[in-house]
Amino acid sequence: MPRLLTVIVIAFVIGAAGGLAALLIANPPSEQVKSSGTALIGGPFTLTDQNGKQVTDEDFRGRHMLVFFGFTHCPDICPAELQVMAAAMDELGDKAKEIVPVFISVDPGRDTPEALKAYLSNFGDEFVGLTGTDEQIAKVAKEYRVTYSTHKEESAENYTVDHSAIVYLMGPDGKYLDHFSYGTSASKMAQTLKRYL
Repeated sequence: MPRLLTVIVIAFVIGAAGGLAALLIANPPSEQVKSSGTALIGGPFTLTDQNGKQVTDEDFRGRHMLVFFGFTHCPDICPAELQVMAAAMDELGDKAKEIVPVFISVDPGRDTPEALKAYLSNFGDEFVGLTGTDEQIAKVAKEYRVTYSTHKEESAENYTVDHSAIVYLMGPDGKYLDHFSYGTSASKMAQTLKRYL
């Protein structure tokens, strides 16, 4: 009986190996899908900064960008994340000069350049605030894979905007390098930033 069981097990293993070989022949590794490993985040944009000046992504070349999308009437997530970004910049010391923290509004109806300037003064002079038309904001949000939706059922002026809460690190060439999820500490963000500087 044990000999019969051994023969059955060997036959099963040979059959399984044959099936695997047939599968590999039908689908050789060279035909498998390959990935470049590059995240498709970021792209060209034309927006207006907090001083009313039109800027493009090209204006930030040569320095890293720390990019966060939000809105000035945000009750908690935006101010918390901007504080983390500011604290991380403080931890970098002189190295912080190599990074531009950028806040892009997803609420262009209320976030005028003047509103952005007043709001960002709470977080540091190095912050750049960007706004634009609805179309410009939709375009840059799409390029950064950011989603947002406005809830205006409350009142014409007192509405909220749901949005992605990710901070992106872009390289001096404008290409994506890394990102930070909401809740990342300032120390952890600073440690990661140091690796790229």
